[in-house]
Amino acid sequence: MDSSPRELGSSGVFVGPLGLGCWPLAGMTRAGITHTMAVATVAAAIDAGITHLDTAYCYGADGESERAIFAALVGRRRELVTIAGKCGIHWKPGRTQCVDGRPERIRREVDESLIRLDTDHLDLLYLHAPDPTIPIEETAGALAELLKEGKTRGVGASNCSVDLLARIAPICPLSACQMPFNMLQREIEAEILPWCRARGVAMVVYWPLMKGLLAGGMNRDQVFPTTDSRHKYPMFNGEEFQRNLDVVDVLKMVAARLSCPVADVVLAWTAEQLGITSVLFGATSPDQARANARALHCALDDEARQAIAAAVQARGPVAGRRAV
Repeated sequence: MDSSPRELGSSGVFVGPLGLGCWPLAGMTRAGITHTMAVATVAAAIDAGITHLDTAYCYGADGESERAIFAALVGRRRELVTIAGKCGIHWKPGRTQCVDGRPERIRREVDESLIRLDTDHLDLLYLHAPDPTIPIEETAGALAELLKEGKTRGVGASNCSVDLLARIAPICPLSACQMPFNMLQREIEAEILPWCRARGVAMVVYWPLMKGLLAGGMNRDQVFPTTDSRHKYPMFNGEEFQRNLDVVDVLKMVAARLSCPVADVVLAWTAEQLGITSVLFGATSPDQARANARALHCALDDEARQAIAAAVQARGPVAGRRAV
């Protein structure tokens, strides 16, 4: 994998090909995630060379992800890591998610995030999701003000359509866009990725391992409990799950030939796709963070690329959306 730094747009902010996605550390989708484990996981990632940390105001009912990053950075130099935050989503009582793009709410969330992280700026600030009740231009204006004030070095947009990106950009320059992308979910290749490439906007992607599906550790008879959000996705159930594991079987053969873990092959493949700037992986333990970071040293060859392309083509369209 080419591990040279990549710039986020023209922001002057650079990241490596891999980053730590800190949503799993919030403990809202997986049981048993403690603060101590979350802090240790972030620290292990940094020690393994992963300095791009991706979090959000709503990663945890009380900012658990941001608090874990702060604790992991105690005794470390802040400038050695790149912290990407997000705003525009919060939790109401009862763990009800609320998308809120009002300028006053955007500013409040960013200020609270900076306090939790004990820093005076973010390296990148994403709009987490567009608020359908607020003109996107109003939200973009608030982001532009925060950029001008130095509370972030760059602005990005997550989970937005091309139309919305085009409406944000004239008001607030975009350094990055964040969307889901992996071998089985490649919708961004149709419109969003070409739009970003044409305008010099970095593309940061999440779900490269599709919540562990492409990591190679799942059994064909695996059943996910209701406490695990994966039970809601068609691609983890029934025939869809079995067909996806057919692709994983090919990945296992590729990984065996290259003498590296399946997850390394998947992360390396994702990071070298045209237009992809940085790839976020999740981890819920120090060992998992260290294991995924080893993908930095995985090199694919043409035989591996051809085998993967054939397996994905044979798989065909994927049902990837949540069922409920």
